[in-house]
Amino acid sequence: MSVENGIISIGFRKVTSYARGFYPDIEVCYITPTHFYSPIKAIVNFGNINTDLPTKDIKQIAEYLANADMVCFSSMTPLADLTKKIVRAIRVIKSNTFIIWGGVHCIVYPEDAIKYADAICVGEGEYSFKQFLVAYNNGTDYYKTKNFWFNKNGKIIKNGFLPLNKPEDMESFPFPLYADNELIYKRKVGFVPLGMSEYISQLGIVYHTILAIGCPFKCIYCDNSKFTENDKNYSKLRYPSVDYIIAEIKTVLKKRPYLSNVVFMDDGFIALPLEFLQEFAEKWRKEVKLPFSLSGVIPGYVNRKKMEILVFAGMTDLRMGIQSGSDRILRFYERPNRPGLVMKSVSIISEFSDRITPTYDIILDNPIENRQDIIDTLQLLYDMPRPFVLQIYGLRVIPNTKLAEELAKRNVTIQDISKGILIVEPTLANAMVYMITVFRPPKWIFEILLKYAQPYNVEQTKHYFLLFIFRGLWLFKRGFIGLLHMNFSELPGKFGWICWKLGIIKFWRTKIQRKRFLRD
Repeated sequence: MSVENGIISIGFRKVTSYARGFYPDIEVCYITPTHFYSPIKAIVNFGNINTDLPTKDIKQIAEYLANADMVCFSSMTPLADLTKKIVRAIRVIKSNTFIIWGGVHCIVYPEDAIKYADAICVGEGEYSFKQFLVAYNNGTDYYKTKNFWFNKNGKIIKNGFLPLNKPEDMESFPFPLYADNELIYKRKVGFVPLGMSEYISQLGIVYHTILAIGCPFKCIYCDNSKFTENDKNYSKLRYPSVDYIIAEIKTVLKKRPYLSNVVFMDDGFIALPLEFLQEFAEKWRKEVKLPFSLSGVIPGYVNRKKMEILVFAGMTDLRMGIQSGSDRILRFYERPNRPGLVMKSVSIISEFSDRITPTYDIILDNPIENRQDIIDTLQLLYDMPRPFVLQIYGLRVIPNTKLAEELAKRNVTIQDISKGILIVEPTLANAMVYMITVFRPPKWIFEILLKYAQPYNVEQTKHYFLLFIFRGLWLFKRGFIGLLHMNFSELPGKFGWICWKLGIIKFWRTKIQRKRFLRD
């Protein structure tokens, strides 16, 4: 049972695919309170993401799940409260249903999750879940399963960790579960088959996957920092062969031939060795021939050679974390940074702007920011070469991370992550961030506005209208750029599928866009 705002759920799909290999009767379901990737909802709700369901729906879900002997949940922290409500509702109906909870929340905050489940998975789940289930079915002592905690009649049993999956393990695992006898919960209806129509509605014509697991850094706001605490080897990238990922994409295309873009959700794809990227580029260009995007690019690993290789392969979009233009704030985040690094990386990326449009992550509404930090960020964004798009987040705390500890030391409280990371305060400075990503105003206008820019926690005039207008233009720009590349990762739904069905995508890429995509 995946409880998320969407059905991407890559880690969940990996584990369920592996589990079905030794226990074919597993039923796979999805609960999605809100379609996270809906641009219409994003503008109407100002980025507020619903992470709850009405009581009637929770009861209906629980009644269905209570028929099972065992229910295994996977969720991230924003959906943890909803998961708890469903678990409690199941307990009311059938108290002896065995509840397992896995996913990011259990790894980051196991002390919270174990209160509600019989068992939680606190590490990588493939081998550990198999060991647990074999022991459970055989009636042997499953309480010794590593990567698991158990709640045995109120007594918490904490086991150690298995070694992380090695590249050869990853190579042997089946491909992530995709379009293979799944169910999804529909409000007031119940669980229904997750067919092609719902896949298109949720994901459009895009396939999301992960090649390399791990991240070399420990930014304090990220759950990766907690993973590395559990096992220092998590900081090393682990990945299967190029042939493995090529075969995964080919398998998916046989099921869904309309797929026209691939998004790699890796934290450090561009940090992969040059030789590996070269092999990937040659085989991808020859055997897959689809545009792809990178959602996690680390500034320190950007160089011209890697950019040339990836653009040659078919990369049309990338996302790189900037987070702030202030060196002081980057040090607070423990981001790997040196003076001029971001601008250097951005400048290299901009050399390929005839074929790609980059997206840069920025974090707003940090309570420890001062006015100079705000000015530094706005100045960096103003000076950056164009074109680019921003992915804008309001700072939220994942419980039990180092960020939570640092803010607690300062007696600072900010919104919980479950309230939505896309929400930002309607300050002039935040409206300017959205404005700058849409267009660059004349220098003299920018400098006048800069005089009035203040941190969000300073008492000031609220600019709801300005934020609404520029946020709307920002969303429109993102969608328009997606259309230029025929990349519908920002425009899920049937529109992209219709373009594919009518041959518009093929015509655009082979005739109009030929000089930009897959050119020598």
